[in-house]
Amino acid sequence: MSPEALAALLRDVAAGRTDPDAALAQLRHFPSESLPFATLDHHRALRQGQAEVVFCAGKTTEQVVAICGRLAAATGSFVGTRATAEQAAALAAEHPRVVWHELARVVHLPQADPVRRAGKALVVSAGTSDLPVAEEAAIVLEAFGHAVDRLADVGVAGLHRVLAAGDRLREADVVIVVAGMEGALPSVVGGLVSRPVIAVPTSVGYGAAFGGLAALLGMLNSCAAGVTVVNIDNGFGAAAAASRMLRR
Repeated sequence: MSPEALAALLRDVAAGRTDPDAALAQLRHFPSESLPFATLDHHRALRQGQAEVVFCAGKTTEQVVAICGRLAAATGSFVGTRATAEQAAALAAEHPRVVWHELARVVHLPQADPVRRAGKALVVSAGTSDLPVAEEAAIVLEAFGHAVDRLADVGVAGLHRVLAAGDRLREADVVIVVAGMEGALPSVVGGLVSRPVIAVPTSVGYGAAFGGLAALLGMLNSCAAGVTVVNIDNGFGAAAAASRMLRR
């Protein structure tokens, strides 16, 4: 349950619009709910400002449907990352308003009355091959209620492309930069803007890229001060970090 929903429920009880027993029924599974294969954290939105997100990889379709169904019952919404088309189709059969973002591998049931949060993020990708991870970050941020701008295919092989987008870079409140190969783009962006820069290494690249390790190490060794780095291919982690920055 979100802070806004809980506050509204308490106000309704105090005003006599909602019976205490009815309010208790809404809180029946608060703060957690146990399934045979998962323990759902319904308290997370109060602690962290955002409800639990489902990592679908490694879970069966039946498990994903059950977990997301309980989250929908508790919050009216859910977000699942690294979902398969089969999992998305099963969720859509249960929840007709589900949106499936195939490139990002994100499945989302929007709130009936979505929350719009202040601030804007810019998601920058070095190459088209980095788009799945970049889109994961962008879609999750949008699901969290943030405005998102996108800047695609502006890697350092053609440095003029990112330099030409200077105004868009400076207008953003936080910038996520997604890059594979040698992972140089976040250092360039970090040297151009005063906003927080979150770097996401991807596993894109030839053999010596070592599945993203070269990009990760390059970003960790950035000479641009203040660049923050998340794990390889972790668009969701970058979105979660950016959301916290924007909410401040």
